[in-house]
Amino acid sequence: MARGEGGEQSSNASLLHKDPSNGVKPVVKREKGGQLSVCSKLCYAIGGAPYQITGCALGFFLQIYLLDVALVDPFYASIILFGGRAWDAITDPTVGFLVSRSPWTRFGKMMPWIVLSTPLAVVCYFLIWYVPPIDQGKIIWYLMFYCLFQTLQTCFHVPYSALTMFISSEQKERDSATAYRMTVEVLGTVIGTGIKGQIVGLANAPCIPVGDDFNSSSQDFGPEVNISQPHISLEHTRQAYMIASGVISAIYVLCAVILFCGVKERKETTRVRSEPMSFFQGIRLVMGHGPYVKLVMGFLFTSLAFMLLEGNFALFCCYTLGFRDDFQNILLVIMFSATLTIPFWQWFLTRFGKKTAVYCGTTAVIPFLILVVLLKSNLIVTYMISFAAGVSIAAAFLLPWSMLPDVVDDFKVHNPETQGHEAIFYSFYVFFTKFASGVSLGISTLSLDFAGYVTRGCSQPVEVDITLKVLVSAAPIFLIIIGLIIFITYPINEERCQGNRKLLNEQRENELDSETDSTETDGSVV
Repeated sequence: MARGEGGEQSSNASLLHKDPSNGVKPVVKREKGGQLSVCSKLCYAIGGAPYQITGCALGFFLQIYLLDVALVDPFYASIILFGGRAWDAITDPTVGFLVSRSPWTRFGKMMPWIVLSTPLAVVCYFLIWYVPPIDQGKIIWYLMFYCLFQTLQTCFHVPYSALTMFISSEQKERDSATAYRMTVEVLGTVIGTGIKGQIVGLANAPCIPVGDDFNSSSQDFGPEVNISQPHISLEHTRQAYMIASGVISAIYVLCAVILFCGVKERKETTRVRSEPMSFFQGIRLVMGHGPYVKLVMGFLFTSLAFMLLEGNFALFCCYTLGFRDDFQNILLVIMFSATLTIPFWQWFLTRFGKKTAVYCGTTAVIPFLILVVLLKSNLIVTYMISFAAGVSIAAAFLLPWSMLPDVVDDFKVHNPETQGHEAIFYSFYVFFTKFASGVSLGISTLSLDFAGYVTRGCSQPVEVDITLKVLVSAAPIFLIIIGLIIFITYPINEERCQGNRKLLNEQRENELDSETDSTETDGSVV
């Protein structure tokens, strides 16, 4: 069972076998709590699945759901998408600060946040996929529950992300647990894509022929898509979205229970040597650490590239490639490929270093982003390109979370008098990526509106076709290049990581020795 180790840790830190009168040096038994069992790593990894399952379902399907199922105007849909993501970004540093100031309980410091937020989060997630019977209140409905869900999910994911620093003191074990986590999280994207896509795919919203509404010459329209079967109504599609959201909500709860029952949160054995900092003091200190800023900015651009691809790929498959009835299977192939290649990237970064993995992993997707818009629409070729693109997406999932602990350790080495900022490091990384994601989704949907997007249309104007090609190819490639340029200046390599680990181990040894001397002095006085 997941339980805190408050008193247990302190007793293990130094077991004294000494008679104060004879002056014998106390024998110190240092806890070797860094090793993690496979079961613990799996339970920890499963806890990351809810974030990816729901995030993938929202990322791939929320835009097309709002436009073609809930029948929200593209302009208002952009407000919902941007507003929800922007609010989500704001809540991340706030929750990170509150988590860092939370007291230690018998269940740990992070676990109470995870447990208490779960039931409310699943209710809000379910209501996002419900179409209210009021046309005028749709915008408020979706914006409210989208923001509430993002807030509650932040209360789950920020503590869970920071939990990486509390499951083990050994960087090797953290990296291994992170690899387990990334494998399960990418598997979660497969589950999210599969459940949402396959259930919804059985009841696709019927499209509307637009040949009479536009000048349907070949110069004015993009590829035309097959009209869905007429006996499938829009109401059937809405019910399918609700069924899929109910299944995902149940999985969310199950994963949270497994995390709570299977992971032991370890309390830091070192003593707190400074007074808690204010929120803005913590921000200034964290954002003043150069390696962290470079890491965050580099992944900000590369993550934004993949978010643009994720948010618009369903529409791209439906209208540009003409695969209205197969887009959910294409998305599933991408995520399945990413899941299979996570172990490869874990081996690669161990063998060649994390910076090399960043360069190879993120650039690998560029040729496929070019091919998917240049080659003539072909389902088999699209499946092949999607499978290859998933290899690069796996690296994008794994590397940020594998490199963040290195930055936190580097910060601890250079700021030994400050403690408890792990949650702020993780929350600000999520803050920047989510805010950028909100901007990208808002701009994407507005761009489609300006291009003349037709809700539930079986075909779209050529301007929409061009816009979608830019959003899934040219823009992501440009952002990836900017991110890689920033990574050139990232200073933490494998040698520096090893040096930091050695220094941190020495700091822990000194702390234990100091505690031992203090106990010996107290015993002598007695």
